[in-house]
Amino acid sequence: MRISRFLLLAVLILTIPAALFAQFGVSITIAPPALPVYEQPMAPADGYLWTPGYWANGEEGYFWVPGTWVMAPEPGLLWTPGYWGWGDNAYAWNEGYWGTQIGFYGGVNYGFGYGGVGYQGGYWNNGAFFYNRSVNNVNITNIHNVYNKTVINNTTYNHVSYNGGHGGVSARPNAAEESAAHERHTPATSMQTEHVHAASGNHALLASVNHGRPAVAATAKPGEFSGRGVVAAKAAGGAYKAPENKAAENKASATRTNENKAAENKAAATRTNENKAAENKASATRTNENKAAENKAVENKAAATRTNENRAAENKAAATRTNENKAAENKGAAARTNENKAAAPRTTERAAKPEAARAPAESSKPNAARAQPASRPAAVAHAQPAPRPAKEAPKTEEKPRQ
Repeated sequence: MRISRFLLLAVLILTIPAALFAQFGVSITIAPPALPVYEQPMAPADGYLWTPGYWANGEEGYFWVPGTWVMAPEPGLLWTPGYWGWGDNAYAWNEGYWGTQIGFYGGVNYGFGYGGVGYQGGYWNNGAFFYNRSVNNVNITNIHNVYNKTVINNTTYNHVSYNGGHGGVSARPNAAEESAAHERHTPATSMQTEHVHAASGNHALLASVNHGRPAVAATAKPGEFSGRGVVAAKAAGGAYKAPENKAAENKASATRTNENKAAENKAAATRTNENKAAENKASATRTNENKAAENKAVENKAAATRTNENRAAENKAAATRTNENKAAENKGAAARTNENKAAAPRTTERAAKPEAARAPAESSKPNAARAQPASRPAAVAHAQPAPRPAKEAPKTEEKPRQ
């Protein structure tokens, strides 16, 4: 799905007319400097096409993108350079592109076959590019597809680098260029894009530093800013005019504003992150406290359970001891009661024996023995609280021996 989206985006870019590319570029109210005067380095090999140098605009103002030799994306394609054009009270950059026909590039005379209209530097034939030696620096020992054709330039060569506005080229696209604008286009190659990026990071290429005369005006291959293939500018194409102080102040103010906004956004993001961190910490603290409270509650519950169990065990032990004490007391009482009961017959016997002893003495008085029958039962009833001694009472009433 992602690959299909990229392919669709690429197709849409290729179908956009060149005239519409201006809306994707940057716009500025200060005109770019004049094109510097320099020579073309020798073509590195067969199949390389020349792409003219130009002034690009970055955060620090205009910087020079050196002209260079580039391999075409595919045979049959030619490079239409980009250009600065005035419109809507600003200068806008119109991107260059690859196509089968050369389109409008603002009428700017970039040189080396790009005289302002079309291209006289060469052509494709059966998949091979033929170089016009009158405008291209090629080594015929290595490159054999060459020819010589004098180029008549009807355009005033004044090194102006932009179209329209104050002092700019007043050219307008012709019918062939209008037609080329609606054809299929291929954007700059990755090597060209990296070439521009490398130039933007080279401080010496800033117009404010080199004053329109860059030390690296052209290179043999993209991104090579040192070595034998590097060509320096011979001179500036015109008097360099530094941006007005007001413009510089506005740019500096805009830079400070952006920096302040960036700092504020960073500070806001930092505060947001700190607040989130504090919230997370507080939440974690509350969670830990809740867990601690839960653990404490569990411990209290466990302690209460152990306390209740201990109390229950103590109560059970106390009850057991009480029951044992009561049982022992009851057993002791029963034992004493039984002992008392056992002692009672002996007491009765001891109490009955004197009467029996006296009975023989009184046997001489039979009438008296018969006259007092109730005296013994009364004595027996007083001495015998239990039924068993009552049965034994008659033993005391033994008849006197005859």
